[in-house]
Amino acid sequence: MAAESQGSPEALMQQLHDEHAAALWGYCLRLTGQDRARAEDVVQETLLRAWRNFPALDEAHGSVRAWLFRVARNIVIDEWRTKRSQSEIAVADVPDGAGEPDRTDQLLLSWVVADALTRLSTEHRAVLLECYYRGQSVAEASRRLGVPEGTVKSRTHYALRALRLVLEESGVVA
Repeated sequence: MAAESQGSPEALMQQLHDEHAAALWGYCLRLTGQDRARAEDVVQETLLRAWRNFPALDEAHGSVRAWLFRVARNIVIDEWRTKRSQSEIAVADVPDGAGEPDRTDQLLLSWVVADALTRLSTEHRAVLLECYYRGQSVAEASRRLGVPEGTVKSRTHYALRALRLVLEESGVVA
């Protein structure tokens, strides 16, 4: 198909489409892993590039179909490289590790302590929840639990001893 030997560029593009579009479509479909939308985009981009480079599409310079297939393949490869480069981290840009610390040990410890708390008496568990987990003062814990402040202090002392024993029985050591 010589660009200069035939009619208008529109007629030549119509001839190019008629002769090669079906084969190009099948080739692009295979290149894109049967992704029809991507294959359509590649075919359109290939034909657009053929339109822009129409004077170069001369049988004397080689097969027009081979040119179209090469352009389609290059488009798919360029897309793949672009996606890969956007998802990779350059060596100079590797995070320094100062981001979010690993909290696995803290999480496991909280599970162990929560399990140990379930083994305490209701009174001991309540005073520890108020004073340590909710951060209440002795006076506030006393008011919320409905017991004297001295009772909160002594229960806290004995609750911590009981908690330590339960944790030691579970294999947790200081």
